[in-house]
Amino acid sequence: MGASEAEPSSSQLLRDVGVVAIGRNEGERLRHCFDSLPALLGGVVYVDSASTDGSAEQARMRRFEVVDLDMSLPFTAARARNDGMRKLLERWPGIEYVQFIDGDCALAPGWLEAAVREMGDNPRFAAVCGRRRERSPQTSVYNRLCDMEWDTPVGDAEACGGDALFRKEALLAVDGYDGRLIAGEEPEMCARLRAQGWRIRRINEEMTLHDAAMTRFSQWWKRTARSGHAYVEVHALHPQMWRRETRSVIRWGLILPTAAVVSAPFTGGLGLILLAGYPALWFRVLRSRYSRGDSVRDAALYATFCVLGKFPELAGMATYWWYRVRGRRSRLIEYK
Repeated sequence: MGASEAEPSSSQLLRDVGVVAIGRNEGERLRHCFDSLPALLGGVVYVDSASTDGSAEQARMRRFEVVDLDMSLPFTAARARNDGMRKLLERWPGIEYVQFIDGDCALAPGWLEAAVREMGDNPRFAAVCGRRRERSPQTSVYNRLCDMEWDTPVGDAEACGGDALFRKEALLAVDGYDGRLIAGEEPEMCARLRAQGWRIRRINEEMTLHDAAMTRFSQWWKRTARSGHAYVEVHALHPQMWRRETRSVIRWGLILPTAAVVSAPFTGGLGLILLAGYPALWFRVLRSRYSRGDSVRDAALYATFCVLGKFPELAGMATYWWYRVRGRRSRLIEYK
């Protein structure tokens, strides 16, 4: 039997894949996203969140199915993805895999074929993800940090991000994302999937090109605060998840600086020596990143913002608890 007979062609593989893209006023980024989608897909759904730049019309011109998200309800990306998934499976019930992608991302050529083959070889894989890269890492240190952040180890993983190929059967088994979460919805769903015996896999393949468009410190602060919010909210739902991250934020963002400042008047200022813990943490992170192959410059950049990030992360956690004590849901934290 020849190789062409032994392995399915790209057209055969892509017929089993549907794409759910979500966006709001992404402009040129959305065009890049749509242009990157292969022509032979089983179906495409675009979920629009009240765009005013013609995004929905652009999708309709390409004959994509469009879902106009009900904005009378609190917006979350999780709810948008769920609505897109339901429309996709209603319109094309024969689809076996769902690729989720954000409107500010573009698929890498060959990604879907590689991911579907990985799924086919491993029936317990619920999701497969690859390398997400930043489109313009040289534009700002914040874009560069994003590109470094997404370089996670290949192999079995606890979770994936917003861009990933999912098995339909697995998505239906857990009823999709938790639509209430304003952040961290992907790791939360992955926790439920793993509890049912499914596995999450990262493979060594280029997956998507992302456009963070972060040029201001305030954008980085909000994005990092959202991460802190996600840590504590998902940890509250699944105590085994993000325990270490949550404790680290509380230790470095709250306990250590409070102890240093409060003890200083009673120790003749000696309590401020506790603040030496920050340079120690910085050096530890730098050494870890350098050992992974980062340049000294990149490792130092990552270490600096890792230490600094404890404070916006703490702010995000405080926001979660503030709303929870008041019996309300947190508002969306947007950095763009």
